[in-house]
Amino acid sequence: MNKTSQIIAAAALSFAALGGAAHAESYQGVQEPVSALSRAEVQQQAVAAAHAPNQNVSSSSVVLGALTNGRDRAAVQAEAIAAARNSTQNLDASAFVGSQLPAAL
Repeated sequence: MNKTSQIIAAAALSFAALGGAAHAESYQGVQEPVSALSRAEVQQQAVAAAHAPNQNVSSSSVVLGALTNGRDRAAVQAEAIAAARNSTQNLDASAFVGSQLPAAL
């Protein structure tokens, strides 16, 4: 009985392996490369990249200039204070009936 169940299990595993092999992809051969650029254009880009300054420098080590913002500091602070005082800032509208926040909380 034990030997019979082992033989059946081995046969089942071999059939499963054969079934998996039947779904393998077919070999399409060597595919032709598809490129939007010609060989000369790629070569020009390679030369330009090779002559670029600081090409081996990590982008995290490059010092950036000061960022400019078109908004006034006082206006941003006033907006932040108003948002912090808003009683419904952390509520999700979809959690309420009709997907609308209640008028008074």
